[in-house]
Amino acid sequence: MKVQDLMTKDVSCVQPGDSVMQAAQVMKSRNVGSVPVCEGKKVIGMITDRDITVNAVAAGKGADSKIDACMTREVISCKPDTDAHEAADIMARHQIRRLPVCDASGNLVGICSIGDLATVDIHINEAGDALSQISQPAGQQQLH
Repeated sequence: MKVQDLMTKDVSCVQPGDSVMQAAQVMKSRNVGSVPVCEGKKVIGMITDRDITVNAVAAGKGADSKIDACMTREVISCKPDTDAHEAADIMARHQIRRLPVCDASGNLVGICSIGDLATVDIHINEAGDALSQISQPAGQQQLH
């Protein structure tokens, strides 16, 4: 099964110049913990609830501080035709729960979550194994 068959296609994103409050409001309205940061349709980062907490609030920045000051800039993504098994491996390897799906030009076309992978029988407990590896502290992953 391909990621394009599982991914959420209606994805909200924010711009790097938006405030962290705007990002938090998008997360609340969509009931998600992370949002892609885009310039136009190109993904340039991700902002998570943890980024807001650690990189903005704990650093003493206000709700009006800009997303680009606290977002995660390293974007791990996949293509729509990526196999679901490979997506689970990518998530486990990089300890992420959501994977932006970008076309060949780098434009956001969807997002695939660990929950999306868990809804299909991609392999005996493969999504669970990926989640287990994602949840371990960095550097302590077990290899299977």
